[in-house]
Amino acid sequence: MDQPIGRGLTAVSWGPNRIDLFWVDRDGALLHRSSDGSAWSEAESLGGTLASAPTVTAWAEGRMEVFAVMADGELWDRYWDGEAWHAWESLGGELDPSETPAASSWGDDRLDVFAVGRDGLTWHRFWDGARWVPWEQLPA
Repeated sequence: MDQPIGRGLTAVSWGPNRIDLFWVDRDGALLHRSSDGSAWSEAESLGGTLASAPTVTAWAEGRMEVFAVMADGELWDRYWDGEAWHAWESLGGELDPSETPAASSWGDDRLDVFAVGRDGLTWHRFWDGARWVPWEQLPA
């Protein structure tokens, strides 16, 4: 791992001996590399033009989702389904692009993501296994 990292390094593990790293390159694209416990893959670009640093969570073995706020103030995500990366999709919001979102999962097919809005408040959205539930403002 002798190449420059860039900014916004984050990591996740979705199974034994597996680590995935994500960061933003100098052009704003999301970069990814992984380790199987014995070797690191070459870095690959997952595209996008991230304003925030990325965040990532694993939601089942072989499954992970990465989130970032783009310059438009919306939360965008890409996910790995165990075989391929799916395209970037917008999850909307009116978020502060200078703030890094946070993501977590407490079970298969459950994802929670939190982000600071342009209003300075904390906003939450989650995947319930079938759909993304609309944004909700968390109490102060």
